[in-house]
Amino acid sequence: MSSDLEIARAATLRPIAEIAARAGIPSDVLEPYGRYKAKIGFPFIDGLQDRPDGALVLVTGISPTAAGEGKTTTTIGLGDALNAAGARTMICLREPSLGPCFGMKGGATGGGRAQVGPMDEINLHFTGDFHAITSANNLLAAMLDNHLFWGNALGLDPRRVTWRRALDMNDRALRDIVVGLGGGTNGAPRESGFDITVASEVMAVFCLARDLDDLKQRLGRMVVGARRDHSLVTARDLKADGAMAALLRDALMPNLVQTLEGSPALVHGGPFANIAHGCNSVMATRLGLKLADIVVTEAGFGADLGGEKFLDVKCHSAGLKPACAVVVATVRALKMHGGVAKAALGTENTDAVRRGIANLSRHAANMAKFGLPVLVALNRFTSDTDAEITVVRETMAEQGVEVFLCTHWSDGAAGAAGLARAVQARIAAGTARFHPLYPDDMPLAEKIRTVATEIYGAGGISIPNAVSKKLDRFTEAGFGRLPICIAKTQYSFSADPTALGAPEGHVLPVRDVRLSAGAGFVVVVTGDIMTMPGLPRVPSAETIGLDEAGEIDGLF
Repeated sequence: MSSDLEIARAATLRPIAEIAARAGIPSDVLEPYGRYKAKIGFPFIDGLQDRPDGALVLVTGISPTAAGEGKTTTTIGLGDALNAAGARTMICLREPSLGPCFGMKGGATGGGRAQVGPMDEINLHFTGDFHAITSANNLLAAMLDNHLFWGNALGLDPRRVTWRRALDMNDRALRDIVVGLGGGTNGAPRESGFDITVASEVMAVFCLARDLDDLKQRLGRMVVGARRDHSLVTARDLKADGAMAALLRDALMPNLVQTLEGSPALVHGGPFANIAHGCNSVMATRLGLKLADIVVTEAGFGADLGGEKFLDVKCHSAGLKPACAVVVATVRALKMHGGVAKAALGTENTDAVRRGIANLSRHAANMAKFGLPVLVALNRFTSDTDAEITVVRETMAEQGVEVFLCTHWSDGAAGAAGLARAVQARIAAGTARFHPLYPDDMPLAEKIRTVATEIYGAGGISIPNAVSKKLDRFTEAGFGRLPICIAKTQYSFSADPTALGAPEGHVLPVRDVRLSAGAGFVVVVTGDIMTMPGLPRVPSAETIGLDEAGEIDGLF
């Protein structure tokens, strides 16, 4: 059987202008980046605002495991299948981060015959969006330290500086640093640190902005620290927002690429879902909805993270109303949630499937709490047995949820045809009644408690007194109506990554809270989650390189 890389290289991509024409985009509004990638200009996007929106379909998943689930592959396969069925469909995905590419997760362009291309270019520098976001973030950091050096006219308390630098790479040595060493000409020493670019507020602002004007306003509202009286200092106070917007202008134009079967795909923005809000850009999603009858989009990690944030943060902020949700699972992953080691996943074990299906069941029930019809896409592996698949179907049927066996990895669009028909039926039925999980006027601490108990199955939350005081200050400053964005391990409903399945009654430990005033949410840091990941013992970077023909090798 061919590998993902071999399949990608054997595919014949079409010129991007041909893909654009298929999506109803004139070639003269494209800004090409080579033959197979292009950005779409703002005047064209602005001219679409009076068009009606298509239907929005969310693809999310169970809590991820080392066995793999395949959300991106399913998103692409479903989009291809809908296009093959005659439904004008656009796929909206996040851009991959270099951190996971060189770490342990690998690339993020799908797999098998359900991929977007050009795979190697998308996984690496793509159109430079992440570099622009990193530069804008670090420009603000430089201007902040420069302001402190030249007299600190704003009265910013160096002990209360909250803005950190960013790098799109896993580098644990940069989590906590001291800047300003080397004498007075280098500034005054103070503690700081780096976040990975995909966890930065600039990335969140970029992905939640509706247009250039909204981007500029959000950048200006970003808080960099506080004075001694706890009054806030913003990027606008430092007069950094204009230059940051200039760096981000071209990046904000959505990127158009294609699947191996020729479906148009918008790949734009890429916040992590465990430490950020985990969704592609609002710009791309809204553009897709104007161009297509159906938009299929993915939210990162499990439905408790990317799925919940897509609905409570992105959809609520942008006024989006999804028509249904697809929860992706595999028999192998369910067996891992049922206590089976990775090495034993090839052996039939229906009892483990029954135990592990509690994870899938909770995720599906959680999506229904937002007023959405829910379907399950079960990605089939060759080791899956009919008995194991029957357990999944029968157990989920008791919950009123249909399960669709998918083979798009090997069969492309044909392997997701049944799922595509079911999605079309749910859209046509019009039964979705989307609503956020909590109201805007609920206190911030209660919003945290609501997500913890309703989505994670927790028995309660633990908030230290110092963190509670920060929440009070956020509310007093006028930010109490913001949604929350919980940073939590992706591997479990709890804050303990080893607690697989569907743990109940645990306490969610809140370690810190951070105000993202520009993005428009409050970040809630729980457990041992890090906003700058580290590389594993054997990083993927060790096997990535160039082959004899000069082609990039090892990304899959």
